[in-house]
Amino acid sequence: MANQEATVAQKWAIDPAHTEVVFKVKHLVITTVTGTFSSFEGDVYSETEDFDGAEVSFSIDVNSISTNNTDRDNHLKSDDFFAAGQYPKITFANGILSKVQGSSYKLNGDLTIRGVTKQVEMSVDYNGTVKDPWGNAKAGFEISGQLNRKDFGLVWNALTEAGSMLVAEEVKLAISVQLAAA
Repeated sequence: MANQEATVAQKWAIDPAHTEVVFKVKHLVITTVTGTFSSFEGDVYSETEDFDGAEVSFSIDVNSISTNNTDRDNHLKSDDFFAAGQYPKITFANGILSKVQGSSYKLNGDLTIRGVTKQVEMSVDYNGTVKDPWGNAKAGFEISGQLNRKDFGLVWNALTEAGSMLVAEEVKLAISVQLAAA
């Protein structure tokens, strides 16, 4: 009988110093507002070196939102949008990273915003794994996707003089992640 070693999942943690969580939404139909979240954490468990089939989870502190405008940030934290007092976290659970072809992957999982959970799929580019100058394993990913904010209970809006919506329903996500082997 051949000697078979048990496969052990490698735990990876999001490196917050080298990760960005960015969103973009149209404002007045003519411009795009960009925002970020600066406080988040997450883990990835992978049994393969290429992360195919890896389990992914993360959470974001809603109060860390920044659009470079304090009044707008406070409005986004209010009950009109994220209701940060009642729902302080955005979470992603039961995530599975699946290789599509080459360095292209899909990430499927349960996104919860404002107490509403929906299955989402995001596109992922795996940028590879390297050792940093101190011998630590690091892996990099670019994640993109979009969602309809109203699906998650973020329904506030106003009409412009011309009858257009002040804030678009579609929100684009651009997340650049560096993982560190734990």
